[in-house]
Amino acid sequence: MSFGHSIFPGDVPAGLVAAQRPWSVVAAGVLWLAAGLSAGYWALQFWGSSPVTPVAAASGNLPVVDSRSVALALGVADVQPSPVEPVAQSVVPTRYSLLGVVADRREQGAALIAVDGQPPKPYAVGAELEGGLFLQAVGERLVRLGPSMEAPHTVELTLPLPPEGL
Repeated sequence: MSFGHSIFPGDVPAGLVAAQRPWSVVAAGVLWLAAGLSAGYWALQFWGSSPVTPVAAASGNLPVVDSRSVALALGVADVQPSPVEPVAQSVVPTRYSLLGVVADRREQGAALIAVDGQPPKPYAVGAELEGGLFLQAVGERLVRLGPSMEAPHTVELTLPLPPEGL
């Protein structure tokens, strides 16, 4: 009959002996951790899967951006009026829709323009839009498009005025 005591000095039960190879303990821990993480990942994939729902396209009632207010908010000390003077927009319906502008004093900048009701894309001054027109100039609330950078503009798009309460 044995009570867990050894008759030999220095002989201890196997569970109380310090690990002879500490790297094997670390490797076993890493493998168990990887197995647990893998099982958790696949459980979440199975549990959280749902059919893909298409997102509706953005409506035409997007907020109007006031470039002067944005410039002031970004720390521009003196905001000058736009170098592009407003000209009466043609009444002819256009396939282009202006949704936002970012302009500076050197008549450079970019505009957010939607073509034929598609999602809007950003265009820099000098870029060619679908339909063969070039973005010639960007003002505070308008852009001018033309068949080339040197030709006179043929289309002028203006942003609507913001609501009175803003």
